[in-house]
Amino acid sequence: MAAVPQQSPHPSSMVSGKEQERQRQVRVDKAHIDRQRQALELQRENILSQRTSNPHRRTALEAALKHVEAQIESLG
Repeated sequence: MAAVPQQSPHPSSMVSGKEQERQRQVRVDKAHIDRQRQALELQRENILSQRTSNPHRRTALEAALKHVEAQIESLG
């Protein structure tokens, strides 16, 4: 009976496995950022929908809106 040589893991298959893991992590990170952006957009819409005649409340809403918009901007 002829001996069949054992195949060692091919370096390129290990690289592709690492590359696949990196690509999976990129997708997970992108999904996380997309969810963060969506939550911030909802907060922004909520702030914009609020009406008030109280000047202190209006100032607080304006500050909150600037904060949320800065966070959205930082996400890219």
